Amino acid sequence: MREAGIEHPWTHQARAAEHALDGESVVVATGTASGKSLAYLVPVLSCLLDGSEAPNGRGATALYLSPTKALAADQCRSVKELSHPLGSAVRAAVYDGDTAVEEREWVRQYANYVLTNPDMLHRGILPSHPRWSSFLRALRYVVVDECHTYRGVFGSHVAQVLRRLRRLCARYGSSPVFLLASATAAEPSVAAGRLTGLPVVEVADDASPRGEMVFALWEPPLTELHGEKGAPVRRTATAETADLLTDLTVQGVRSVAFVRSRRGAELISVIAQERLAEVDRSLVRRVAAYRGGYLPEERRALERALHSGELLGLAATTALELGVDVSGLDAVLISGYPGTRASLWQQAGRAGRAGQGALAVLVARDDPLDTFLVHHPEALFDQPVESTVLDPDNPYVLAPHLCAAAAELPLTDDDLPLFGPAAAGLLPQLEAAKLLRRRTKAWHWTRRERAADLTDIRGAGGRPVQVVEEATGRLLGTVDAAAAHTAVHEGAVHLHQGRTYLVRKLDLEDSVALVEQADPPYTTVARDTTAISVLETDVEVPWGEGRLCYGSVEVTNQVVSFLRRRLITGEVLGETKLDLPPRTLRTRAVWWTVTEDQLDAARVNPEILGGALHAAEHASIGMLPLFATCDRWDIGGVSVPLHPDTLLPTVFVYDGHPGGAGFAERAFHTARAWLAATREAIASCECDAGCPSCIQSPKCGNGNDPLHKRGAVRLLSVLLRGAPGEDAGDGEDGMEDQVDGGTGETGGNGVRPSGAAEVSGAGLGADD
Repeated sequence: MREAGIEHPWTHQARAAEHALDGESVVVATGTASGKSLAYLVPVLSCLLDGSEAPNGRGATALYLSPTKALAADQCRSVKELSHPLGSAVRAAVYDGDTAVEEREWVRQYANYVLTNPDMLHRGILPSHPRWSSFLRALRYVVVDECHTYRGVFGSHVAQVLRRLRRLCARYGSSPVFLLASATAAEPSVAAGRLTGLPVVEVADDASPRGEMVFALWEPPLTELHGEKGAPVRRTATAETADLLTDLTVQGVRSVAFVRSRRGAELISVIAQERLAEVDRSLVRRVAAYRGGYLPEERRALERALHSGELLGLAATTALELGVDVSGLDAVLISGYPGTRASLWQQAGRAGRAGQGALAVLVARDDPLDTFLVHHPEALFDQPVESTVLDPDNPYVLAPHLCAAAAELPLTDDDLPLFGPAAAGLLPQLEAAKLLRRRTKAWHWTRRERAADLTDIRGAGGRPVQVVEEATGRLLGTVDAAAAHTAVHEGAVHLHQGRTYLVRKLDLEDSVALVEQADPPYTTVARDTTAISVLETDVEVPWGEGRLCYGSVEVTNQVVSFLRRRLITGEVLGETKLDLPPRTLRTRAVWWTVTEDQLDAARVNPEILGGALHAAEHASIGMLPLFATCDRWDIGGVSVPLHPDTLLPTVFVYDGHPGGAGFAERAFHTARAWLAATREAIASCECDAGCPSCIQSPKCGNGNDPLHKRGAVRLLSVLLRGAPGEDAGDGEDGMEDQVDGGTGETGGNGVRPSGAAEVSGAGLGADD
């Protein structure tokens, strides 16, 4: 440690290491740049140095899990630097989808510190456990880095993957200690326990020194342009962020601009490069984009350039949000609220990691939530980060992992408690589906295909679509299957490393999108239709004469067209029809209804009813991220003046993942506060008839028509008058206030565009 410049560990590092060395699983939940890596590396490296602790000649082993390849590669570099004085005692190696085939056998046989991700553990390591037997038999520690990212459906899948790992370790005679780390987590020991299924000790008192951070909330100015219904148009967050990145680069300030979408990251880098070319052409090559979907060699080159300082500015998606060590970074720009306070602080914490002062700027998008936050900073700075929401008992999550576990080793009754209380009830269903078969005292996998291939734990919903240049056959990158309908449909504009392409053909059967390089003066945004039906109502709470409900729904979604929007201004240039197949989703939703008498009390007549409901739906979707661990890409919404299942005017908000993600349930439990904040956001906006800052959505499939701002305020006011004294759901049928876990948003009377940003998961929804 002294050779690495570390004289003494900080108190929280020492405490975490002590718990680990005592055999207790521990979560370190301290701030960014607080040395969490050292807290878990001390016990891990100490263990690896002592080869006598393992029963075989290989010596003790450790496994490191990160949510991104970039973080695993960065951690591997750090471990090699730290362990260099130890010689060959620590053999660290990355094992992921980018690892060359010839290297994989060496990793299996000789590496004692394997760095990978949950996807590779699920698909590569656990199904091949006999080949990993010596590693698993000697496994002493499992490091789960950035554990707060394991939320929603992805987190629920990872929780079951970890249970499968624990089961196989037990069969090989090991019982590893889990070491978890997160810079931003509420109730970290509870969340870590839910993720691992083990009791976890919490270390949350941060003893590290910290430089000053200046945090600015930046609202782009109004332009002279007018949008739909004459509403004023603000300058886009994308253009504003690109200008700020340009200014910082010219001044030599090392900066990262975090952007919600892959396309946004590309656009910001292109605009910044164009601006820099006007000032100093030598600076153009010092700004780039970084996002998922790049080829492995492209990502590694960008990471090296950023680490070395060759790049001054980078426009990145959340692929770089996590703990990649970029020492010397001075500023972070956040283009649009990232959806949770946890992500906000995680992104801001990328700057100032060397202890120096730092700047973070949240550039507000023109939507209800961002506008609310820049005018109510206390909602960001005076509130704790959100609880991590996940539900390992979700049957859509649990069932494929029971199959995978049975394929790894026949599943016995003694194994079932490990997988949770819902496991026993699912086994007869899996047998009826001819996926499992009971023989004597165990359940066996019956199919020839690999059980682990039944599910993608990130919810991508199938094979990624390859983006191929038609003229040359060159592979440019990939797009998640769930996003293909909206991102690479025929006619879509696709950006890759600053170059613009037009999609000529989308072949869904072969999962290929053929593109050609072009330079259109527009971007494209997909539009779709959505219908929703109620399958089962679990809980129904009276709100005066109205009702607040929570239960299961089926959502049918179809991309029907796309808009061409002018760059920078967003002006609509035209619409083109598409012929793509519909997709269905069974999920969980919260919905509320109002009666005729309530409509009369709110002075909402039939002529404005659709607009009032639609406006309330838009705003409520935009505000939910303040109350649930989600962003608006995780949820969907539909508003209907007369729904055939409720026979009343109804607004639905649903989870965008099969089986639900816990976000709609959270909305149900916090409905009074959530809908009150929605009403406040609409009522406090200074516009006359509605604008993107309150009720309009730039991606609304109905073209933001109909919308009625004042009707929405009156309707929500009447609804809230009948709300219970506590938030709905508290104490109802024994349901807990803490929810389970998610992803996708739709909306607007069943029609809305989607896919203008990255969608996390396999949900049908995107932004209303």
